[in-house]
Amino acid sequence: MKYKRSERLVYMTQYLISKPNQLVPLTLFVERFNQAKSSISEDIRIIKDVFENDGIGNVQTTAGAGGGVTFHPKINIDRADEIVERFMGVLNAQDRLLPGGYLYMSDIMGDPVMMNDIGELITTMYGDEEIDAVVTVATKGISLANAVARKLNVPVAVIRKDNKVTEGSTVSVNYVSGSTRKIETMVLSKRTLKENSKVLVVDDFLRAGGSITGVIHLMEEFNAAVVGVSVLVEAKQVENRRFKDYTSLLKVSEIDEYNQSFLVEQGNCLEYIKNKSNKD
Repeated sequence: MKYKRSERLVYMTQYLISKPNQLVPLTLFVERFNQAKSSISEDIRIIKDVFENDGIGNVQTTAGAGGGVTFHPKINIDRADEIVERFMGVLNAQDRLLPGGYLYMSDIMGDPVMMNDIGELITTMYGDEEIDAVVTVATKGISLANAVARKLNVPVAVIRKDNKVTEGSTVSVNYVSGSTRKIETMVLSKRTLKENSKVLVVDDFLRAGGSITGVIHLMEEFNAAVVGVSVLVEAKQVENRRFKDYTSLLKVSEIDEYNQSFLVEQGNCLEYIKNKSNKD
């Protein structure tokens, strides 16, 4: 079958987007369309220009016998602002305040479109860090971790608070829960994460930071380097938070359980992206 260039571009665009951060050999397209390598390279150049001009991502080509093309998702600041504003609107739209000052977010975590968009945003912030795995704590952060890992093309390591026989040998640490001030335990299977990995830690909500501090200590047991911590929402008015190097999409403050009210504002993720763009 003879394909027109427009048809090739549609196919190649979809293929690259479906395989982010994965090297695709040019020979795959050469053989698929029965075209010269020079023609396929020109098609890639067109896709590259459109992706970069429209803030979809970067397309990197690698020369040589083992070369090919890799799509790196990377949204622009306007798209990032749009995602944050939509998230803020959803968080503000319904009665979400729960006893203890917690926010109901299960519907957001279960929204595949929103998780996909947020995954692109977080990937934009940390995609240059050569991450080996995305780490989260069961269970609320799993959908977020999967969305980010999908864009980075890396596995997810899920830390649990109970040891399951199906996990095999595990490594565990004790930590002080930021909300209850109790000593709790978190465990991770030895097979889940390779030693000396570079990891990105993600979670849905950050209060005092006890759980994430425990995750960081657990990563030390694997000799893993935590290259970033990113959360969807952070509680703004928290004293003695145990770490400061993290990004958030939104901040909540002035929580009033009696009147079921709270204030939502942007987190530091947009500023992080702007600073990163200026450095690039």
